[in-house]
Amino acid sequence: MKEHKPNAKALLPILVFLIIYLGSGIYFEYISPEEGRMGFYVISVVVAFGLALIVAFLQNKSLTFNEKIHLCAEGIGDDNIVIMLFIFLMAGAFSGLASAAGGASSTANLMLDIIPGNLAVPGLFIIGCLISMSMGTSVGTITVLVPIAAEVARSTGISMPLIIGTVVGGAMFGDNLSVISDTTIAATRTQGVEMKDKFRVNFLIALPAALITAIILVIYALRNPAAELAHYDFNIWLAIPYFIVLILALLGLNVFLVLGIGILLFFLIGGAAGTITFSTAFSAMGSGTSGMFETMIVTILVASISSLMKAHGGFTAILAFIRKHAKSKKGGMLGISLLTALMDVATANNTVAIVIAAPIAKEISDEYRIDPKKTASLLDTVSCIMQGIIPYGAQLLIAASLAGISSISIIPFLYYPFLLAVCVLGSILIEKK
Repeated sequence: MKEHKPNAKALLPILVFLIIYLGSGIYFEYISPEEGRMGFYVISVVVAFGLALIVAFLQNKSLTFNEKIHLCAEGIGDDNIVIMLFIFLMAGAFSGLASAAGGASSTANLMLDIIPGNLAVPGLFIIGCLISMSMGTSVGTITVLVPIAAEVARSTGISMPLIIGTVVGGAMFGDNLSVISDTTIAATRTQGVEMKDKFRVNFLIALPAALITAIILVIYALRNPAAELAHYDFNIWLAIPYFIVLILALLGLNVFLVLGIGILLFFLIGGAAGTITFSTAFSAMGSGTSGMFETMIVTILVASISSLMKAHGGFTAILAFIRKHAKSKKGGMLGISLLTALMDVATANNTVAIVIAAPIAKEISDEYRIDPKKTASLLDTVSCIMQGIIPYGAQLLIAASLAGISSISIIPFLYYPFLLAVCVLGSILIEKK
């Protein structure tokens, strides 16, 4: 592999992206906000990365335009990038069909009907974990559960920020661990590891945080009056495909096969239940895949920018910085974690943060002989931690909007994301040499 000379100027495209996207997000979110519009979604992330790509093309004048195009093509054509794009399409189709069939609401309502009233708060956390694990999306889980959680809070006097923070924590648990989550797809494919292997490493970090969170919530529930939960309508047959998908994923089945089986099950059961028709099913799948287009375009743009920055010495500059400050394998892992956290704070999107940080993390991983499974786990986990606590991220903004409270008020009750951060740091510190 050709070793490029360190060149910090090659990182200018990322700086341009951050100034445009982060700057506009802060302006429209806090300086000049508009009712009903999230500031970090005013300027499309695709546009910001498009401008960054132009800057990357203007650099490194030793290469011709055609040579730069070839570098972009090599980056986009990487096996892992192509597989990731295909999985994004299938995950979108699955999500769209499942939502249209009523699977998400039936699954949530089924579990809400089971939990006892005196364990409503820890029950909502566990439901959030299971729903997000099977759906593969934190935003989807929040959209389904927050209205129910808010209703429980209003009728029982339970703290609204507490119960919403509990749901957000559960949603981030599944977003981090689900094999059909776009963050898991991005983290594993960019590091060239199997999803089941990353899951095993990741689960050992996430489980302690989830257990401690559940214990805290159980103690809270036992020290407060029991909630009176209403009866929620559900169709158990519409919940079955989610549980089958979850079981197959945990068994380590190929993700394409898992998603294919899930799509087929929702198609058949939704049709039999009368919640979808032949035409609405395909329409929902189309809408689901369309929802993935932005993520796919960002992946293509970032792959191109990364290839150009790498050829211009940008990655080598970052590695030189890491070498200077991180003298060990643990230092390398801390470097990957910090890089991922900063990217998520800047982009307010955990999948985008992973896609940006992943190629640099791969270089650091190779340099310090870090297990790729551990690298993939750090990318996914740290990005989900940050995404779950930044007040301007989609998760907290949507949750706050549905509950009628401010996103800032939820932060003190995000027990799971904060405990997960402690567990990540602990897993790095106890890592064997």
